[in-house]
Amino acid sequence: MKLSSVCGTVAAAASLASATIWQNDQVRITHFPNTTIDPSGYKFKTYSPNSTELSYKGRWDSHFTSWYSVPGLKFGFTGNRVAITFGPETFDTTLVGYRIDGQDWQFTNVSTGATHLLVNSNTTGVSLTYPISPSAFEMRVTNWAYGVQIGAVHVGQGEKLIKIPDFPRTIEVIGDSLSAGMYASYEGLSSFAYGLGAGLGNSEYSVTAYPGICLFDKLCWGNPHGMLYQWFRTSDTSWRAQQAFGDNPEWWDFSKKPAADIVVINLGTNDNNSANNVTAEGYVAQYKMLVQGVHKVYPKAQIILMALWEGFSTFGNTYAQSTLISDVGYVPQIYSVYEYFNTKEYLANPILYDPVYNTTYPSNQTSAPFVHYFNTTGLMQHNDIGPQWHPTDAGHIKVASHLIQYIKMKFDWVLYATGPEIFHDTLYWNDNSGF
Repeated sequence: MKLSSVCGTVAAAASLASATIWQNDQVRITHFPNTTIDPSGYKFKTYSPNSTELSYKGRWDSHFTSWYSVPGLKFGFTGNRVAITFGPETFDTTLVGYRIDGQDWQFTNVSTGATHLLVNSNTTGVSLTYPISPSAFEMRVTNWAYGVQIGAVHVGQGEKLIKIPDFPRTIEVIGDSLSAGMYASYEGLSSFAYGLGAGLGNSEYSVTAYPGICLFDKLCWGNPHGMLYQWFRTSDTSWRAQQAFGDNPEWWDFSKKPAADIVVINLGTNDNNSANNVTAEGYVAQYKMLVQGVHKVYPKAQIILMALWEGFSTFGNTYAQSTLISDVGYVPQIYSVYEYFNTKEYLANPILYDPVYNTTYPSNQTSAPFVHYFNTTGLMQHNDIGPQWHPTDAGHIKVASHLIQYIKMKFDWVLYATGPEIFHDTLYWNDNSGF
């Protein structure tokens, strides 16, 4: 297996070293199949990466290269064969998750320039629909720093791809390593941000998150910009993006995707580190600008500001959430941003942020309250935080579950998840009743 071993502090020097998944101090055995094939030995019908039948999820640039956390590709197909050729901008050995219909996630490491056969006649579940009806194929990039480039999509000769309509509602999470899934088993596919979008069901989701990034626009842990700048660009702040675009990343065309109905912001852990020298006043000022920018792009979206949890510390002979026993996590600062956007003065004359000119301006339109506060206190216990200060898989599941219920109650969103797997390799059980 190959999982990322890249830390937010050394993102510019990624390593190809194999990583290990630990499960209660035991190594999880992972044997991902080698799906590489020689396409000359197959009879395919081939589609180019710009084919209208393909639906790209999350951030992809004009070269069909993926960025940020859990970017995806989805389409319908007839027959029982799907292969993808990955272009030269693919980061070699990137781990991708893929599945058909409601089957469990499968994983494989993809190779630069290679063709991978991801669906064949032996794929679990393919015989349940073929040849009666088409199947849906979905692929997600697990890692937040690596990426793939789609060169071509292939199906069996005489078969075809089918466009799958977008779900009727859309949610986006803007964040750092906590949202990106850093140190979780399958990284992005184990993150609370992915779990939120997938767990709601019947929803499009995008996770615009990258480890080490600050909200404030400055150099943080090797990231040349903060999210106030980067969210408006297509690419993240990885070394891949710096090699591809230098100081001129592509602007993200928000019109390419349905406008978000809900935007969750989880930023500030890196700003609140003394190593990055962001003042509380500067953080609050640019947090307001980011919210104003999001509101400008998505004027109908409800925006949720997440409180930060900052892990746990020993407290006497027990443990306590760090934000409760010390002045960390920008808890009052985030709440003050929430209060600002709910004042009568702001709602009467909303302010918007223009990233092109880096300025704010009044919109001269009245607005209903659209900013909300999600308190994370008490969601996790100390054993839900791993040794590297990020949530364990169980911690991510807890955060996602609470967020789902918050959104359900706050915005009356119906829950549509009805059975297919969301978090992979979390089916733990005990078959011994007598010990």
